[in-house]
Order: sequence, then structure tokens, then C-alpha cells
Amino acid sequence: MTKINSRNDLLNSLRFEPLTKANWSKFVELFGVKGACGNCWCMSFRLSKADFDEGKSNDGNKDAMKQLVWDNQPIGLIGFYKDLPIAWSAFAPREKFIKLQKSRVHKPIDSKQVWSIPCTFIAKDFRRQGVSVALLKGVIGYAKENGIKIIEAYPTIPTQESIPDAFAWIGLFKSFERAGFKIVDQTSKSRPMVRYYID
Repeated sequence: MTKINSRNDLLNSLRFEPLTKANWSKFVELFGVKGACGNCWCMSFRLSKADFDEGKSNDGNKDAMKQLVWDNQPIGLIGFYKDLPIAWSAFAPREKFIKLQKSRVHKPIDSKQVWSIPCTFIAKDFRRQGVSVALLKGVIGYAKENGIKIIEAYPTIPTQESIPDAFAWIGLFKSFERAGFKIVDQTSKSRPMVRYYID
């Protein structure tokens, strides 16, 4: 394991890159044999339930993600500590996520062009150290550099003091709040829609 000198060293050393062919191997390294969780490979929001479930076997979801990358689609950002991939945020135009298109709870609240963060993933050894907030700030920085005006996400407000890591992949509201996101719709009390508006 990479030695972390301190939390400040960790957070100050983070850098973020969009997922491309060039760093695909780092994405695979981060997601590991489980594809982050249950052979998801960050395809849960991008496929129909049937296609996603089928893709959990025989590397189907992994291959589907790789195809998107090879097609130069906007996918998301990888966070690195030194040269080690430790964090991931899906980030693409909302319409790229089929599950959001069909969501009853997170219907579009207007016709504005938004980019969505439906999920994040932090490597186990780097959780609870502020990486998720740094990751979101990295996404904001990337959006500013690329003319993206509205970032939208759908984090959870836990109903109990702590939740298993496996259920935190949609992101915790408190992390988004610390990064400057505001609630814009709360049709679901525990799954608000939040946005960050870039001037």
C-alpha cells in the first residue's frame, strides 16, 4: 500500500483526470476484480436493468464501459494520489444515464443542460479522509475548465448514524454540501437532488 504521510499530504497531492484510453488501465486497477461493487463497472445508471444484470457476468459491464471510453464518450474523472488511482466520479450529460431518464424521484426540474454525478467510488484505504469532498471539487474544477454550467447529483441523507460503504456509492449529502452543492428538489426526503451552478 502507498504510504500516506498525513491527511493534508493526501488531499494536497490529489489530481484528477477524465477517463480516457490512456488511463483505462488505472480505472481497471481502481475498480479491481469486483468492478467497484458487484461487477458494476459504473454501468448501473447507463444501462437498462436487464442489460445491466446480464452484464454482471462474463465482463459484460466492463466491456460496455470500455466501449464507451474507446468511443471517446464523457464518462467521469479518476482521482490520483501520486500515481495511485484512489477515487472515481461518474460525470456526464444527464441524458447519458438511462436510469435517470426513467426515474420518478429525480425527474428533470427544468429544461437546462446539466451534467450529472450519479455515483462515486473511493478506494477502501482512502475513505473517511476528505477525499470525497476533494473529488467533488475536482469535478467542479473540470466543469469550469470545460464550460459546463450546472452539475447535478442525487446523494443520500442517511436515516441512521452510519451506513455500509456499499450503500454510499451515490454519495453522501454532507460531502456535496461541503463542496458547495445546494438542494434544488427533495421529492425524496432521503435522496435530494442537488446542484452546483457555475457562474
